[in-house]
Amino acid sequence: MSNSITLREWLQAEPFTLTMSSGFFSFFAHCGMLSVLEEEGLLPRRVTGSSAGALTAACWASGMSSKAIRELFFSISKKDIWDPGFGLGLLKGDKFRQRLREAVPVLRIEQTAIPLAVSVYDRKNKQTHSYTEGDLANLVSASCAVPFMFHPVRYQQNSYLDGGIKDRPGLHPVKPAERVFYHHIVSRSPWRRKADPALQVPVRENMVSLAIAGLVRSGPSKLAKGPVAYSQARQATQRALSQVIDKHATLHIRAESNHKT
Repeated sequence: MSNSITLREWLQAEPFTLTMSSGFFSFFAHCGMLSVLEEEGLLPRRVTGSSAGALTAACWASGMSSKAIRELFFSISKKDIWDPGFGLGLLKGDKFRQRLREAVPVLRIEQTAIPLAVSVYDRKNKQTHSYTEGDLANLVSASCAVPFMFHPVRYQQNSYLDGGIKDRPGLHPVKPAERVFYHHIVSRSPWRRKADPALQVPVRENMVSLAIAGLVRSGPSKLAKGPVAYSQARQATQRALSQVIDKHATLHIRAESNHKT
């Protein structure tokens, strides 16, 4: 690989898989990054993800444009997902699944226009599973089932939680030789230790990563900040495409505070 190749040139050179990490309500930032790839015609042949990354990946793989995904995400209000109920978590998740079923044009993962894999955490076996087929709304909601916030999701006699518990990057279904562009959400989660390996950008053969620092943090009561994170991620990705990279590079880009939606 030439020492002067840019990220744009690397993405243009050969087919690649796009992988998006988990990160609390970071689907806004994933969508902002994805919108730039779409505008540039830098489209992945396959997408994988955990949690917020799985949600964004599922929407796009199913045939939704980044604009349609943005409109969906920007329209979400707290009442759309807020369904408290008795169980191992605050929210039942039924409203979230229903909203997803109404928005996404396919019912099953194997029906997506682009191959999709989502990671979930098996509570019984304490390990990650990746699905490339099955009920899309159930499996994506399982991948997004943040512990103590959402009830675990029952699927095929198994009980699943957030895929980011043991596969924060969403790389579990990626093959060793697969060419990957990885979007890493820089975490500021209060329940992860600073030295937690899950917070580090993974390094692997044939993978280039984009890590955007300084994104505003959204959440159920801070959904108004989502469009800000979207805009910040868009601007950072636009800048990143012209950056010179090396093999196995990680581009660390700081989000701008003077954003435009």
